[in-house]
Amino acid sequence: MSLWRVLFRIPWHILTLAMLLVVVGSLALYSASEGSWQPWAGRHAVRGAVGMGLVCCMAFIDIKLLHRVSYVLLLAAIIVLAVLLVIGSGPNVSRWVMIGGVSFQPSEPAKIAVIMALARYFDGQPQDRMRALIVYLPALVMIAVPFLLVMKQPDLGTALMLLLGGVSVVFAAGLPWRYVGGAVLAILAALPVLWSQLHAYQKSRVMTFLNPESDVLGAGYQITQSKIALGSGGLFGKGFLMGSQSQLDYLPEKQTDFVFTMIGEEFGLVGNLFILLVYLTLSLSILRISYRVQTRFSQLVCMGIAMMLFFYVFVNVAMVSGLLPVVGAPLPLISYGGTSMLTVFIGFGIVTSALVHDRLDD
Repeated sequence: MSLWRVLFRIPWHILTLAMLLVVVGSLALYSASEGSWQPWAGRHAVRGAVGMGLVCCMAFIDIKLLHRVSYVLLLAAIIVLAVLLVIGSGPNVSRWVMIGGVSFQPSEPAKIAVIMALARYFDGQPQDRMRALIVYLPALVMIAVPFLLVMKQPDLGTALMLLLGGVSVVFAAGLPWRYVGGAVLAILAALPVLWSQLHAYQKSRVMTFLNPESDVLGAGYQITQSKIALGSGGLFGKGFLMGSQSQLDYLPEKQTDFVFTMIGEEFGLVGNLFILLVYLTLSLSILRISYRVQTRFSQLVCMGIAMMLFFYVFVNVAMVSGLLPVVGAPLPLISYGGTSMLTVFIGFGIVTSALVHDRLDD
């Protein structure tokens, strides 16, 4: 395929929306560091530019090649996650590895590997077998193994995103509603067991979510300050660099999980709604591409990536608003974090590859 034909087919509207979010994130991180490009904003902008280049490079990779290596990528992800439990670094956790002096979180790209492997698996299943329960058992194993390894780190937020992204692909593949109902009942029945497997700090987050006022200066401090910051922003906010909760360091983790709160304090409800509109447009654009591509693999991959993006935004916004427990979920392309940004751009690159090399109107 010629260079100009590839460039013409790249979904530039998706890349434009992605870069808009990167710019918003850079400005938010500039404010989080009290008007300085160091240590977060400058790196965030550079990573965004690198991510854009990565998407353009992946546009030249045939989606059929990604189909062939999908199982290998999942196997590699599982091996790395298992090894990570032994060599991983982090405060009381095993989430990161150091590569050339740079920290890397393997659980992030593992979400993409799970989506691709599931898409390939269902791509090879005859349509007349999709109503049989046994067809879905290998898919559940593909989700469960990396999910449990990430939970073991422990990283509840990333494990939840991996689970939701994988389940989205299974559902889109044609999972009958009776199995959905059975799965919901099984999950409800297993809640006591899941609760017993949580770490003490994770249980504390859930209890704080149920009653944040019980320990305002302790476990409930973070979510209480987040609500104060969001509410104090009003309709139009206090202005850029003028957020009292963030600038006076009352708001913890304002550069990562709680960046949405800081934006709400400085730009108000209007600013938050604008960001949500961009995310919604981005997710719907990828979903639209899933209906335009021809092969089942491409359709399911695009669907899974769109839902992964949607769930990340939903969980983060609900978390900082007090509607969900604090689980550690960054806001895509806005929160500071190189591995999470790389994962999102890899997802966009796969969507781009599918659109460029696999379209109904070829």
